[in-house]
Order: sequence, then C-alpha cells, then structure tokens
Amino acid sequence: MAIKAKQLQPAKTKAIEETKEVFQNYNDFIFANYRGLTVEQITELRNQLRAKNCEFKVVKNNFARVAFEEMKIDNVAEYLAGPTAVAMVKEDSNEVAKVMFEFSKDVPALEVKGALVGNEIYDQAKIEAFSKLPGKKQLIAMIASTINAPVQKLAATLQAYVDKKQAEGAN
Repeated sequence: MAIKAKQLQPAKTKAIEETKEVFQNYNDFIFANYRGLTVEQITELRNQLRAKNCEFKVVKNNFARVAFEEMKIDNVAEYLAGPTAVAMVKEDSNEVAKVMFEFSKDVPALEVKGALVGNEIYDQAKIEAFSKLPGKKQLIAMIASTINAPVQKLAATLQAYVDKKQAEGAN
C-alpha cells in the first residue's frame, strides 16, 4: 500500500479531483485485475459493458484511493492494489458483473476482485453470486407477468362464458 504524501503536487491534486468527479457520476463500482488482457480484449470488454451503460477505466490506484476517501468511502483500498480497472455502473450492477464473469470464462486473465454496490463491499465470491441474480428489468418483467396472469385467466373465462351463451342463443 502506498503512503499518502503530506503535500500533494498540483498536478496530482488535479488528477485526484478529476478522478473524484468521474466517480461521483456513478453509483456502483466493480474492481478487476486486467493484467494479461490484450488491447483488443479490453476493447471488446468495454464495448460489452458500454451496452450496459457502464464505463470500464484503468485507474491509478493512489488517485482512486484518495478520491474514494474524499467521497467518504474508506473500505475499497484492498481492491486498489496491482493493475486495477474499475467498471463504473449507474444501474443494474449485477448485469455488469454478469458480463464481466462471462467474459472472464473466455479470457481468464480478467479477474474480478470485488465491488462496491450500494455502499456495501462485495468480495469476489459475493459479487459472483450477485451476478447470478436476475437484473432489475428482469425482476420487473417477472412481477408484471405474475400480476397479469390472473387477469388474463379471468378474461379468458369470461370470454368463454360469453361464447357459450352466444352459441346457446344461436341454436
């Protein structure tokens, strides 16, 4: 772990502020080790994540650590060691985690370290379990279909009754 200097250089202070400004635009963060990935693989992963409204950036660990501390998020320092890339998510973090774990099956060099989801730290096992849950949109669709099913059955029953009465009246 790096030692925080007492007096930061102006360029570094500016870089930390820029990092903090970027982080403040996102709700959740998934940390990954990208060592061993080729430029093409990182580009492919970024494209897949961009489709989920997510940015995937390589960060300088010290800048990110200080930026998180200034945002009053102190418990992510353990994930900011070694080559680190951060998937920054606005919504549906489990969909992004799902993409990252699917990608890591094909490209084992990508290692998901952990995550910060809704002010809670997830270790690698917990974020992997989280990635297997249905996403927010899937859950809404499931609830809507569950609510809609009884109404459809009632409508079908009433229509069958009307059809029966019309058939009896026609005879």
